[in-house]
Amino acid sequence: MSASEHVRRVEPSIGRLVTTSGQLPLTVTPPPRTSRRRKVLIVVTLALLLPPAALFAVLMQRQHVYDTNLRRVQQVFPEESDRPARATGTAQNWLVVGADKRPGESGFQRSDSLMIAHVPADRKRIFLIGIPRDSYVTIPGHGHDKINAAYAYGGPRLLVRTVERLVKVRIDHFVALDFDGFIDMSTALGGVDVYVARQVHDPANKITWPQGNVHLEGERALLFVRQRYGLPGGDFDRIKRQQAFLRAVAEKVVSKGMLTNPFAVDKFLQALTRSLSVDAGVDMKTLRGLALELRDIRGGDLLSATYPVAGTGTVKGASVVRLDAKEGAKLTDALRNDTLERYFADRGGLNESSFVR
Repeated sequence: MSASEHVRRVEPSIGRLVTTSGQLPLTVTPPPRTSRRRKVLIVVTLALLLPPAALFAVLMQRQHVYDTNLRRVQQVFPEESDRPARATGTAQNWLVVGADKRPGESGFQRSDSLMIAHVPADRKRIFLIGIPRDSYVTIPGHGHDKINAAYAYGGPRLLVRTVERLVKVRIDHFVALDFDGFIDMSTALGGVDVYVARQVHDPANKITWPQGNVHLEGERALLFVRQRYGLPGGDFDRIKRQQAFLRAVAEKVVSKGMLTNPFAVDKFLQALTRSLSVDAGVDMKTLRGLALELRDIRGGDLLSATYPVAGTGTVKGASVVRLDAKEGAKLTDALRNDTLERYFADRGGLNESSFVR
């Protein structure tokens, strides 16, 4: 048998390779233990890091989707020289508008609901100050008219300018909610519940809201927040309904069942962000940061009120709301100085949070 045909065998006990011909053995060096340990360490590390890394990647991807859903409106704010001074501290004022069309869409458009959402510096409350849409005010360049006409005349920019002149307070951000958003958000949440103090009939939509707890989901949510005719207080009661609906949404969003269901949260955030138009300075980073600051807020921490009213009347056959300039000035002083909690404690005026009509 030639040397090239010798059969080789391994003697594991000595770690050597030898031939059957008795030739000198070739020594095989076993892998160092440190190399094995390093491999094990790498595998364990990857096993520990990949789930959080994957979760982070998913979260970033969802944030990108939400951010893409938001529609940004350019040139929302008036010229700086024509605006109130910036407030001191970190309190924020958001102008929230509800309408059938998004800003910039063609066709005659008026804001159907109008609120100032005041976020105090301590982030312990959110105040919703509703401004009746028929409030008879001065609209720059257009004389006296209902405040919601400012939206039709000049879009968000003229509306912000009109509101800032009325309340003498700077608006930090603008949000327009497409009314279809009420449908989508309520559906994503599986509906929300509000308490109706007494039975009310809506003659325009031929629907009756019974006394007691009312479940609002989909089209019913939209019909509820938009009803005007048949309400004892007309537009004033509609403001209270819209505020009660937002409060019920907030309560449902922060409920344990919602927060522990990531699929439900995603569905809601998809519906919300698809319904919002915001000023160019708002993105998901802005909203995420504010949400973290408000993480302890619950539905009961949303306190609502209506801008002080002196009475109602008619102008050229149209119904208008006349605002109370004297009491309004006191409210806006509290708004500007971030002392709304003290203002309402001293003077009252908060809308009832437990029921609506």
